[in-house]
Amino acid sequence: MPGGVSSPVRAFGSVGGTPRYMSRGEGAYLFDEDGRKYVDFCMAWGPMILGHAHPAVIEAVTKAAKDGLAFGTVHRNEPELAELVLEAFAPADRVRFVVSGTEAVMTAIRLARAHTSRHLLLKFSGCYHGHADSMLVKAGSGIVTLGLAESEGVTATVVKDTLVAPLGDLEALEKVFKEHGSQLAAALIEPLPANNGLLVQEPRFLERLRELTKEHGAVLIFDEVINGFRFGFHGYGKVVKVQPDLTTLGKIIGGGLPVGAVVGRAEILDRLAPLGKTYQAGTMAGNPVALAAGIATLKELRTGDPYRHLAALGAVMDSAVESKKDRAFRLVRVGSLFWPYYSLTGPIPTQAEKIAPDAVAGFKSRYGGWLDAGFYLPPSAYEVGFLSAAHSPDDVERLVRAL
Repeated sequence: MPGGVSSPVRAFGSVGGTPRYMSRGEGAYLFDEDGRKYVDFCMAWGPMILGHAHPAVIEAVTKAAKDGLAFGTVHRNEPELAELVLEAFAPADRVRFVVSGTEAVMTAIRLARAHTSRHLLLKFSGCYHGHADSMLVKAGSGIVTLGLAESEGVTATVVKDTLVAPLGDLEALEKVFKEHGSQLAAALIEPLPANNGLLVQEPRFLERLRELTKEHGAVLIFDEVINGFRFGFHGYGKVVKVQPDLTTLGKIIGGGLPVGAVVGRAEILDRLAPLGKTYQAGTMAGNPVALAAGIATLKELRTGDPYRHLAALGAVMDSAVESKKDRAFRLVRVGSLFWPYYSLTGPIPTQAEKIAPDAVAGFKSRYGGWLDAGFYLPPSAYEVGFLSAAHSPDDVERLVRAL
């Protein structure tokens, strides 16, 4: 296994030391192969909003697995999960299930290009949208530029179809649409960027992006693989009152198993095969066991109880941080997402490029101590932490003391 891992950030390369091999999860806790117990604030990078091995999810998965692991046919779990997703993302009226968030983004971009008969894509520096070739493009040196490949193996042909603009910069946003609006198939953004820090954007920036895409006939895509169902039984678009044309989902809608989705209007989604000529397929897309986990998770979330608990935990976290007058970090928190920022100077960044080196160094130098104290956080200063419905106020207060 290259680097000994199946996904690079698990390698502890940015925090040092040896990765902990986990053997079991239960509620808010992880247990490693050496028998050590950790309060988990990584939560599988977001999917485990109910906690590990939630009884209702395990029961649903066990029942589904006994009936067969895969059929390669349509089955009842597909329309059941589809109805739950569309209830949450109204007025969207179509959903296509895939296996991952990366696949969902790939499909959404292809749909946007088919719908508009255009080729250019606008993305924003600091947002992460999976590892498809066209998503591994970073900003060039200008205010709005054709991108540069940030991974080997990404061809110049792919890069030339991708524009990259800075987050939160209204001047740059106006410029890109003035110069390229007639060629833009889509603008793709994390409405709350949460993969290069927690970069909270002003609602006006998202509102203006929505206005410009409508004016120029481009498709607006919200990547809510992290955000979706994190702040209520809906997407982050509802929080900021901005309605995209397409939304990509993942993580929570699979309840811990691999599920992704594209949600949106029928006039766009019905371009997908077999109705239209935009192709997408997958042997494991809509897998019955994975969708069973998603159904059980969303049914629990729909009750509202997990969100009330998460709101209470957030208040506990804020209070605990405020009580520590000599702390070395500032806390960025939106709902059940949080980010300890280990720099006390300058503004809290809203662009990844402005994250201070001392904040990264401060996180890295402390990470081993958190492990020793029994806390597992994402092993990167750029990644956010996750509260879950399984955490207790005491878990949160102890985390703040450790931080």
